[in-house]
Amino acid sequence: MRAQATIQSIYRYPVKGFTPEPLAGTELAVGQTLPADRRYAVENGPTGFNPAAPAYFPKIRFLMLMKNERLAQLRTHYDDATHVLTVRSDGREVARGDLTTPAGRRAIEDFMAVFCAGDLRGPPKVLSGGGHSFSDVSRKVVSIINLASVQAIENAAGAPVNPLRFRGNLHVAGWPAWREFELLDKEIAIGPSARLRIVKRIVRCAATNVDPDTGARDMTIPQTIHNAFGHDDCGVYGEVIAAGRIAPGDRIMEG
Repeated sequence: MRAQATIQSIYRYPVKGFTPEPLAGTELAVGQTLPADRRYAVENGPTGFNPAAPAYFPKIRFLMLMKNERLAQLRTHYDDATHVLTVRSDGREVARGDLTTPAGRRAIEDFMAVFCAGDLRGPPKVLSGGGHSFSDVSRKVVSIINLASVQAIENAAGAPVNPLRFRGNLHVAGWPAWREFELLDKEIAIGPSARLRIVKRIVRCAATNVDPDTGARDMTIPQTIHNAFGHDDCGVYGEVIAAGRIAPGDRIMEG
């Protein structure tokens, strides 16, 4: 094996469609997402989701940036110890609730009912289901973004492209552009012991058109990718096949 790249940054998304949270390090477990990644979602109209038997639903059933770009105007933080989600708007706290309690969930739901009133198909409802992850795909994966590929998209767009538009878990520096696609069905090692198998390219949707800082729908990222490179993808999914702790600065080894 040889060193190919390093982890530049790590992000989790405790609530689907809400603020990314940078991590100084995290544990990867076999067959799992990053801890608490997409642990919660806000239902947009009844889905029939059963917390006792959680199942995959497509992202359109939840509040998310592809359709609800105003979510990017909020700043949220989830506290693992207390399970409290804090929501801020324009620097001011606008909602807070313990997502493990009915009252806490209702505090968030009541705020979202007003904030997203024009987008709702029914009462918003905070959902969770044990270890379920409300990922865009049915399998439990870690999403990996190659920063050189983002740079290639930026060059094609002729304007800055924030890597957070792609809402990935791991930002990788050191690979050439699109190297991640060559790793499909191969394994990578990160840090002392973690290993992932690259299982799928990530097809990009209109969520990437939304500026993650302002909520403005100001770019046409999928169209730019398609026109410039002849595909619709940026990033890959990896399945954890060996557990371990990872942190920014860790080397990635191929093979």
